[in-house]
Amino acid sequence: MKSNLEQHSAQTAISVNNISVIYNNGHSAIKNISFDISKGSITALVGVNGSGKSTLFKAIMGLYLGFCALWILGIFKLSYLRIALISNTIFMLGLGTGRVISFFLDGVPTFGYQFGTVAELFLGGYGIWILTNKNTNFAKK
Repeated sequence: MKSNLEQHSAQTAISVNNISVIYNNGHSAIKNISFDISKGSITALVGVNGSGKSTLFKAIMGLYLGFCALWILGIFKLSYLRIALISNTIFMLGLGTGRVISFFLDGVPTFGYQFGTVAELFLGGYGIWILTNKNTNFAKK
């Protein structure tokens, strides 16, 4: 006979327990979120712009930890810093592009969301400039 934990694990595809994301300024983007998604189910996460949907998925996928690790390794080895810059550029341009598409599909969002979109596109563009400018250590020569 299976225990309750074994039965739960056999039926659950994703289990999130008490996940929180707190920014440097002390703002809690997500606070103590817990949920289970059953195998074979179709689940949607719905919320207004800026409510933390993307932040939740980034935290679940470990993107914040992965990016931090690359930047920290980059302090010690320049090739890791180049990889961090490339991944961050792709990430920022992807986020910014998705948000621009959202403007057209969902309407004009709040000022904070618009500002974040401009910042993401700027950082993505700056990353491309750093990677292609021959006067930097990151450009292929």
